[in-house]
Amino acid sequence: LILRDQPADDGQIAMERDAKIGFLPQESAPIGDETVIEIACAVTKDFVELYRTIKSWEDGDYDEVAAGQEDVHERYNELNGYQVEAKAKQILAGLGFRDSDLDRKARELSGGWVMRAHLARLLTQEPDLLMLDEPTNHLDLESLLWFQGYLRNYPGAILVISHDREFLNALVTAIVEIRHQGLARFTGNYSKYLVLRESADAQLLASYKTQQKEIAHLQAFAERFKAKASKASQAQSKLRQVERMEKIQAPVSADKKVGFRFPQPIRSGQRVIWLKDVHFAYGANVVYGGADLEVERGERIVLVGPNGAGKSTLLKLLAQKLVPDRGECGLGHNVSAGYFSQYRVEMLDPKRTVLEEALDTDAQVTEQSVRTLLGSFLFSGEAVCKRVSVLSGGEKSRLALVKLLLNPPNLLLMDEPTTHLDISSIDALVGALKQFEGTLVFISHDVHFIKTLANKVIHVDKGGLTPYLGDYQFYLHKTKAESERAALTAGAGAKSKPDRKAVKQAKAKRESPRARMQRQQKVVDKLEAQIDTLERDHAEVQRQLERPETWGDGTRSAELNKKLTLGKERL
Repeated sequence: LILRDQPADDGQIAMERDAKIGFLPQESAPIGDETVIEIACAVTKDFVELYRTIKSWEDGDYDEVAAGQEDVHERYNELNGYQVEAKAKQILAGLGFRDSDLDRKARELSGGWVMRAHLARLLTQEPDLLMLDEPTNHLDLESLLWFQGYLRNYPGAILVISHDREFLNALVTAIVEIRHQGLARFTGNYSKYLVLRESADAQLLASYKTQQKEIAHLQAFAERFKAKASKASQAQSKLRQVERMEKIQAPVSADKKVGFRFPQPIRSGQRVIWLKDVHFAYGANVVYGGADLEVERGERIVLVGPNGAGKSTLLKLLAQKLVPDRGECGLGHNVSAGYFSQYRVEMLDPKRTVLEEALDTDAQVTEQSVRTLLGSFLFSGEAVCKRVSVLSGGEKSRLALVKLLLNPPNLLLMDEPTTHLDISSIDALVGALKQFEGTLVFISHDVHFIKTLANKVIHVDKGGLTPYLGDYQFYLHKTKAESERAALTAGAGAKSKPDRKAVKQAKAKRESPRARMQRQQKVVDKLEAQIDTLERDHAEVQRQLERPETWGDGTRSAELNKKLTLGKERL
């Protein structure tokens, strides 16, 4: 409506005269014959032509192109051409482009990288109103952190749609919620909005109940006296009063939980999966040169570390989608592994409808319960009748998650499962995984998702795996991270000290079975000696308490009782 792409049925949309608007759609930005740098520099309609002309001169074609275009330099300078180009290159670098990418044709790139180029164009252009629809979907974590920091100092106004809570908390100063066919504005970031909305809902509910009582009272009066001649006009007046009232709508909870109990997988052995002295390289690029890892039943592990450190590669090694160059990767007793990414490409039948695909499961579920789950992942009403072949990438991801949750394996390996999910769908996924009784290893840049689920963190960097035997808050404390989100991509040099206890345990796992048994036997012998001593002391205290003379001394008996209790606790 603001962009005038859709006409309003009624009302007015007012715009400051000469105000510039920049818009980034959620998907499918236009692709022509432009290079990456040309898209980023397209601040006006004629800028790219000027840029190409200048570049052709620099390449030695001055005589051929310059004729009749003496004013090109003047016009280019008027548009601050060289400053625009420098700014565009700086922004492209922040969004993850390399120098070698700048002169590539945009049509050679994936859709996500084309969207980044168009985002760079908008930031270079600096419109008065920057409108962004899910801008973080196409960004990796390091680019996202740069983008978030850049927008904090943006000189214009920003209107954004996003499901990324951390992004909203770091950036926005107000939330506008669409509810009851209207707009409700809340001052503050997303966390403040949740508090204010709860308070507003409580007030709205109180007003709704008060109004309903008043309506009931007026209607009861009218019903009682409508047949009585002397009161009939008064009764009609009460009914008209009800009709004239501006009715208050009861608040509808925006946080509905999915009313579905997810099937649980069979129980695996205690040792779920392990890597032993694993070596892996992509050609000359060595990712792992002797990695060791052991995952136990019930662990919920998040993999963190800088881009390119090998987190996704590690997940694929665990999922046995990649074969180590050397070393061992093994599954424990009764373990069935599910790798989330495989579902999108391999497991969905394009000929089926969404509902048919979801119902194709070995789990004992009803159609109604499946529809409920589909609804929580944004497939409601007629959407369940869509063919899989026409679904977008995001819709296929959501359908894959539904299938996974309907019949989960006991080891889930998930790479960025929250991408393309809105906030309520992320909450639905969190609710499902909280119920999940198996083992989970995942990668995510959604801090809320990580903090809610992870009970162990493994930092991946330069071929090394450093475990932190605690949740994400514990990891933040140990690494003294600058922020919750920055800690996700922190390298080994980033103010972080490995968890000594975790390193010691990881080292212990590399011992030979015989050495480990000998070390553990020493611990057992020491504990058994302590137990013998405590049992002898315990027996002696009991003997003293059995003597009649002990009870003649109140102080002595109290001391012995206290010693008896303490001995039991130690034992």
